Amino acid sequence: ILFIVISLSACKSPIAETDNNVAAIKKVLKAQQHAWSNNDLDGFMQGYLQSDSIPYFGSGGVTYGWQNMLDRYKKGYPSSAETGTLKFTIANISKISEEAYWVMGEYHLEREIGNANGTFMIVFKRINGEWKIVGDHSC
Repeated sequence: ILFIVISLSACKSPIAETDNNVAAIKKVLKAQQHAWSNNDLDGFMQGYLQSDSIPYFGSGGVTYGWQNMLDRYKKGYPSSAETGTLKFTIANISKISEEAYWVMGEYHLEREIGNANGTFMIVFKRINGEWKIVGDHSC
């Protein structure tokens, strides 16, 4: 009986692990919402893998690199009037592999200068135990 109990306790439930991964990804997105809404673009970018090859595909085409993305955000959103308050509406989080998920949803910016809304699809990957965005398509 002891062997069975130990064996069963060592098994991870795929559903529980998926739930934990989804919760961790949602935590990253919530931190991003908070940082953006406080005009903390450096904090917002902590959700992304800090890499020169990370792609961001938006209405202006493809931008590669974490620093380039940050510079682009700082140029386009120089003050809290432009960043406003960010809210994500998540439509779907789907498992790609044990270490990767894609997230589809909408973003909503409430701003003094006029609201902005759009859609996104981002890819998260677990790297060194942390969930990071490794690809972003927003429009």
